[in-house]
Parts: sequence; structure tokens; C-alpha cells
Amino acid sequence: MQRPRTFGLLVTAAIALAACAAPPPAPTPTAQPQAATGLPDLGGREITVAIENAYIPFNYIRLDTGQAEGWDYDALAEICRRLNCKPVFREIAWDGMIAAVAAGQFDMAADGITITEERKKSVDFSDGYIKVDQRLVVRVDEDRFSTVEEFKKGNFKLATQKGTTNYDEGVKLVGEARVIAFDDFGSAVQAVISKDADAVIIDDVAGQGYVGVNADKLKLLEGIVSEGQELGFIFPKGSDLVGPINAALRSMREDGTLQRLQEKWFPKGRQVITYDQIGPGAYGEPTPTPQP
Repeated sequence: MQRPRTFGLLVTAAIALAACAAPPPAPTPTAQPQAATGLPDLGGREITVAIENAYIPFNYIRLDTGQAEGWDYDALAEICRRLNCKPVFREIAWDGMIAAVAAGQFDMAADGITITEERKKSVDFSDGYIKVDQRLVVRVDEDRFSTVEEFKKGNFKLATQKGTTNYDEGVKLVGEARVIAFDDFGSAVQAVISKDADAVIIDDVAGQGYVGVNADKLKLLEGIVSEGQELGFIFPKGSDLVGPINAALRSMREDGTLQRLQEKWFPKGRQVITYDQIGPGAYGEPTPTPQP
């Protein structure tokens, strides 16, 4: 979740996909959107979706166009096309996102959230839509260690984002005293580049992007810290949206749509856009207050 800078600009996004066709003059009723065949029909229901708008490649706002983009936007648009619903995206910072969804302030959150047993105590998860491994990213000229095990045995500092599964895995790997926690992944990566930390622990899909953009400065270290962690959407406990959205995800997996989205937004070895090209999203000043 990279933001390697401080912003005074506030970029907020509340995007609803709405169809507003004028009725024909004849008494024939206007046709209404329909759910895909065999899937639940949500009847045009609006669904509030919590996101950061600053987490490449899942969600962000382009500075050059002001447009919202990312895996979350494409995936939720397709899900709602199949279920006949309307996603309304609302910004909130990561550190309060899970608690806000658990409290019912949003219908769901889509932000590359790792499915864990601890989080299941407060929110419901969808089925997983992608699996990620956790890797270490280091400076390209790093020669003091060449594997995760060598890093673990030394007295090296590990950067990551606070409140994430990456942080938890980092503490398991080297102990809390050697972990430097930042508000966002961008600052953690920048700490490695500036030699304030020796490595950053990060999901491999994001790590490949960071390395691709900074090939002259960063590389992925040999070895995996943890593997096969699934990402999913979260919902308030008992939400009636879990079943329909899981049905849509299954249909998207079966017809190849999820694979096509993965190829578009997680291209191996490069990042779709850099963090200098996006707005601060939920990390602007002042921080936006989420609305119920």
C-alpha cells in the first residue's frame, strides 16, 4: 500500500455506476437491468464499498485524469453487472477499514485483504480471489545476505506497513525489535532505498511491481517468507451479500474473467502505474471522515 510522500491534496471518490435512461413516450415500461442468467438478482441495490484509493494495483485515483482505476473497480463493476447492483466506493484509511466494516459503516471492503482466522472473528469473508506469497524486497546492490534465512540470522532491519499480515509475518520472522512499521507500504519501500531499513516484507504481486518500477534500485530476495495466502472481500457479520458475491466470483473464475483481470492488473515484473502518478486517496490532508 505505497504512498512514498506527504500530500496536502485531498482526492475523494464516491463512484456509483447508475443507468438513467429517459422513459419512452409510449406507455411501454422501460426495460430494467437484469442479473446474469443463473445468478442472484440484487434488483439494482447500491452497495457501499470501502477502499483506500491509494493501493496499487487494487484502487487509486490517477493525477493526470482524476479517474478511479484498479482491480477493485473492474472486479466490482463486473460483479455488479452479473448481480444487477451498483457499487458506491467510499474512501477510508487502512488502519480503520476492518473495524468500520465490522461496525456496519460499509456494506463491504475491497482492498487486497488477506483472509485470516483472526479477522474472521469480526467480519465475514468472500471466497478468495487470488493467492499471494510474501517476499522480501532489498536494494539491488545488497551483498550482505542473499536468502531469507541469511537475513533472519543477521541483525538487519525489516520495514513493513503496520496493521497488516505482512507486519505479523515480519515479527514471526525476526522479532518485533527488528521490525520498523510505517503507515503505508510506500514509506516502507522508501526506507529500504534510503538505507534506513535493509528489507521490506511485501506481497509478491506488489513486490514485483515495485521492483519493476525501481529495477535500478530494488530486487526480490531469493526465497518465500510465507506462501499461498488468499485475498478476499470483507463484510459485516451475517451479511446477505456474501452468497451472491461468491456466486459471481465462481462464475468469473469458471469463464476466465478472474484470470483476465489478474493478467491485466498483476502483470509479471512491472507495475501498471507508479505512486508518483496517483493521488493520496484516504491519506490526504485532512483525512476524510467515513459516512455510514
